[in-house]
Amino acid sequence: MRKTKLASIGKQMLSSKQTIRAIASAAIGLSIGIHSAIAGDPFRTLHPQAIGPNTETAFKTMFQQGNYKQAKTQIQQALSSEPNEPLAYAMAASLSYIEQDLNSMNSWAQKTREAAENLTKTNPLRGNIYTAAGHFLEGAHAIAKEGTAKGAPQALNKLRTVFQYLDAAEKIDPNDPELNLLKGYMDLMLATNLPFSNPSEAIKRLEEKAFPRYLAYRGMAVGYRDLKKYDRALEFANKALVQTPTNPEIHYLKAQILFAQAKDRANNKILLEEARKNFDAALAKPDQLPRSLVAEIFFQQCRTRSRLDSKPRDCDPMRDKIRDAGGI
Repeated sequence: MRKTKLASIGKQMLSSKQTIRAIASAAIGLSIGIHSAIAGDPFRTLHPQAIGPNTETAFKTMFQQGNYKQAKTQIQQALSSEPNEPLAYAMAASLSYIEQDLNSMNSWAQKTREAAENLTKTNPLRGNIYTAAGHFLEGAHAIAKEGTAKGAPQALNKLRTVFQYLDAAEKIDPNDPELNLLKGYMDLMLATNLPFSNPSEAIKRLEEKAFPRYLAYRGMAVGYRDLKKYDRALEFANKALVQTPTNPEIHYLKAQILFAQAKDRANNKILLEEARKNFDAALAKPDQLPRSLVAEIFFQQCRTRSRLDSKPRDCDPMRDKIRDAGGI
């Protein structure tokens, strides 16, 4: 069963740019919640663990604020000042993927794994978590560079290794919030992409054990959206927005949910208008988002406007122009 799941996730998920970004983000923590009691550890209020201040700053900027452009500079500072922190390398790998700089992505993925392996000697919990993240990023690189057909065998081997290290971390502390955040995201994506899979365990993990809460809410919103349970998805997207109201990516997630909900209800105009407002909010800070993401948001906003006023729009050329600009 595990082999079948790995093959399916390798084909269905690693070939998707949006999904790779989501899992890579999950692998490096994604964001920081507002309730962290100890600076440097956004995951734990009890028994906090040290994360370098520059890494933490980049972490907040990239995922709490959704400001990728500023985070890029801060990540470089973190790499220079905190060379033993695997989280910094994982963020660098994620940014390189977004920029389609695959050689740099592979280099940073390897350094994520190497730093995590060294960390395992003194901190086996986080060492195992980020060794798993490093192997995942290396598998994602294989798919991105070679394509699904050629890259799948290496990616599948990497995924097996990812699960081995996550299992090792779980044996150390099954209730660790950082571990459960990452594992919850991965299990949820498996469940929502495979037939006959039950996402309830993954959702329960995120709901009960993952921290920060904003990330747990965001993960549950994505999961319920993919399961077409739009009322529940909207509930958790709104909870995420309460904690991170200025993050454009959360407005984008809410807009997607509202658009899908409207489509299910014969293009309900009230829902479409709410979706439009959230697409607009997501596009209010285009300079801080990756170009590829801005292009996605613009295209879906354009489609929403067409459904609202029943006027055809040629959304593709502008989307392509934005996307092809490249960079952050």
